[in-house]
Amino acid sequence: MAIIDLVKWTPQGNETVYAWRFPETNLSTYTQLIVYESQEAVLFSKGQIIGKFGPGKHTLNTENLPVLRSLYGIPFGGKNPFTAEVWFVNKLQPYNIDWSIDRMTIHDADYNTQLPLTASGQYGLRITDAEKFLIKIVGTKSGFSQNDLTEQFRGEFTTKTKSSILQYMLKHRIGFKQISAYLDTISEYLTSLLNPFWANLGLELTRFYVSSIDIDDSTEDGLKIKEAISQQSSMYITGHTWQQEQLFGTANNAIEGMGNGNGGLIGGLMAINMMGGIGGSGGRDIMQQQYGQPSFGGNPAAAGVAGNAGEQPANIKMVYCSNCSRKFPSTMRFCPHCGDPYNPCPNCGTDNDINAKRCISCGMPLKSQSATCPHCNAPLEPGSAFCGSCGKQVMTSDVCSRCGAELPPSVKFCPKCGNKRS
Repeated sequence: MAIIDLVKWTPQGNETVYAWRFPETNLSTYTQLIVYESQEAVLFSKGQIIGKFGPGKHTLNTENLPVLRSLYGIPFGGKNPFTAEVWFVNKLQPYNIDWSIDRMTIHDADYNTQLPLTASGQYGLRITDAEKFLIKIVGTKSGFSQNDLTEQFRGEFTTKTKSSILQYMLKHRIGFKQISAYLDTISEYLTSLLNPFWANLGLELTRFYVSSIDIDDSTEDGLKIKEAISQQSSMYITGHTWQQEQLFGTANNAIEGMGNGNGGLIGGLMAINMMGGIGGSGGRDIMQQQYGQPSFGGNPAAAGVAGNAGEQPANIKMVYCSNCSRKFPSTMRFCPHCGDPYNPCPNCGTDNDINAKRCISCGMPLKSQSATCPHCNAPLEPGSAFCGSCGKQVMTSDVCSRCGAELPPSVKFCPKCGNKRS
């Protein structure tokens, strides 16, 4: 076999190659080795490393490789042949390795149910220990590309990444609604956890990004959940309920059937009956806002705001908090989820904001809040000049004509009840 006089590696194409073996092994002490920038050359002979070379031009003689004398008995001087494998290692820092994980199931803190999630992003690796990398990863291959790396460690990488993401979300109680705000924090957390794994293989994890965490819609269940979340968001924005949407859909189908001749008079009567007529109670119920708040038939006691403390309301229903939109029984005076006071409409029982003037469901006027003493917060009788509890003056020459609150000189509207200054 001919003796190789020149050994070098010039990468070709766009594929990222981490390591490449020179195809010939017949070298001599006159062979020139050229190592380009961002490369490192490692020589193996008889199962052991005989030398490592950084960027530059090198002659493979006994001065650079003194171990040749013990392995082959090569003396100084002369063109002495020997056999060795020359590996070139690419020490660039590629950041474009894509990764993705599906079928991550977690009990979500926002929706209080199981959600199938998927995550994706990018990361970059740099070889820091060429010797460890070649021995532990490359083995007997003739080359090692980015695809080889991702395929070889896909299972272990996926398991570690998936477990770390779910642990972080559960530990910090991060729900799906807020997850986008924590992508940068999760990325830093995963970088610190995964770096020791790659360091053991002679690599450094230079960058790790989690670009998205979304509902996994690759399965039928995931697709249904994603559609349900989208539908819930739409109903929240428009202010209608799922029951209303179903009734409207059924009514539309009946009307279309009547127009096409499929339903005739029966379809039209069904649609009118569903809508409850223009002025009927059915029409009022179907247009009820705030996620189907219950109707209490105008009985304040049923809303849990009147009657003796020992009396139990005849009809306990669930209402939705005007502050956090979560359900709680109508017998409670405060929302158990956020602590907001229950301010029921005397007509339909809908929970309204404490400053609301009219019910958001039925439009009925609400009683205005009584004025309180600015000194001791005791209730004041309308038109009182002095507090009946602490005796201090509460009326000034510049007070609100509606609630009696003191008006600063610069305001045009009462800051307490919103009444225009007279």
